[in-house]
Amino acid sequence: MNKVKNGYKLIAYYLSLFIIFIGFILLLPLFMLIFYPNELPYAYCFIIPGIGSIIIGFILFFIFKNCEKKNLERHQDAVFVVSIWLIAILFASFPFLLKGDNTFTQCIFEACSGFSTTGFTILDVEMTPYIFLFFRDLMLFVGGVGLILIITCAISDRFGLRLYNAEGHNDKLLPNIAKSARIIFLFYFVFILVGTVALILCKVDPFDAFSHAIAAVSTGGFSTKNNCIAFYDNVWVELILCILMILGGTSFVIHLSFFKGKFKNVFFDGEIRFLYITLLIAIPLGALLLLNNCVGIEIDSSSYLNCLRISGFNLISAITTTGFSNVSFGSTGAPTLPYAFYVIVILFMLIGGCNGSTSGGIKIYRVVVAIKSMWYSIKDKMSNKRLIKSHFYLRNGNYIEMDKNETNSILTFILVYFVIFFFGSFLISLFGFNFGESAFEYASALGGVGLSVGIVSASANPGVLWIIMGGMFFGRLEIFIIFQAILRMVNDIRKKEC
Repeated sequence: MNKVKNGYKLIAYYLSLFIIFIGFILLLPLFMLIFYPNELPYAYCFIIPGIGSIIIGFILFFIFKNCEKKNLERHQDAVFVVSIWLIAILFASFPFLLKGDNTFTQCIFEACSGFSTTGFTILDVEMTPYIFLFFRDLMLFVGGVGLILIITCAISDRFGLRLYNAEGHNDKLLPNIAKSARIIFLFYFVFILVGTVALILCKVDPFDAFSHAIAAVSTGGFSTKNNCIAFYDNVWVELILCILMILGGTSFVIHLSFFKGKFKNVFFDGEIRFLYITLLIAIPLGALLLLNNCVGIEIDSSSYLNCLRISGFNLISAITTTGFSNVSFGSTGAPTLPYAFYVIVILFMLIGGCNGSTSGGIKIYRVVVAIKSMWYSIKDKMSNKRLIKSHFYLRNGNYIEMDKNETNSILTFILVYFVIFFFGSFLISLFGFNFGESAFEYASALGGVGLSVGIVSASANPGVLWIIMGGMFFGRLEIFIIFQAILRMVNDIRKKEC
């Protein structure tokens, strides 16, 4: 019992460090007042929760600083990770709440969408002050690399790695988690900086360029325009964003291999091959669907290249789980694209990007292993030779033998993912939407995408917003860690041990 209690004291100690960190994050948007001094009246929206967060963090720190610094008990790391995300979302909702234009549910929704890098929004972004838009960018940035990665500097490497894995990562660039964090941040900053400069060269406003670069690399999808990328109607802007989205949706391990000159690891990787082959097949197919059924969208039905442009941008956005769009996906009950195209987009949103990237979804790695497992299973059953054969998949230039336990875990994850997907879609449909619309919206939430057919809006029913928030939260933390945290806390409460 004492070990369990000490575990929760240690959780409180580490949470105090994180709460202090969140306080500084809440104060960072104040730097925007240098460029936009007319927004000074909104400063209190960040000063109050920022300083309050720092004070609360220090109080907890001094209360629990003398607790025994040992590893947490089984699944208490899951409790810690889930607590961090819940606290981050709660504190990040206060600036929007203090602004006074939105309800509590809407403010929580915007914060959850930001940290989960989903990109849904209930704001009129063209009327929203820059200081709030910058704050949304900060949430994407922090949520993209992962809250745990941000605070590993305050935690030992061994425990930091446990938490990093618990958050849904199993990529490890270097043996030292702190060095891995620095490498990831370096890539992150370089991609954002280069993307910002490239967009500015395309005559995009500097602030908008910076915001869209962050949103693309973090695969978050927040835009500063109500019409999203369609506002620019610029092929070069879309091309730059496509590159940034693919970079964000690609594993940081692959980026490191590329910059080290290990091109074999890049080009002989199952995830990369799946990503590009799938896009090469789906983009022309999507263009044909658009060409043959141009319902309500302003494109030249005789121009296959224009359809290819629309198909390519939106499918890349979907599979990288970014959520940018250069065409309207319509409003509820009024689809603007062919139904078959919606099906492809839903499938891509569910699959998601590469493992170890900023993207969401099931992840291509799991899909590749599942397909390989099914293929080998069928092949073995059809084979007349009763030989024990090893099964392999291609990863980082090497053939890796498939572990039966890992394969079963992946297949279980995919099954649970689809159960949650259908259940969430069903719940949304209870509010009067057809199942197709509900499935699209919940696939977007669960995959951390942010594309919408109009269900998410400022006028949306609070119940719908909470269901979609559940999808965003489950998707970002990859489901099982939430179950582990709930079961651990229920068990400790039942035993009166926490």
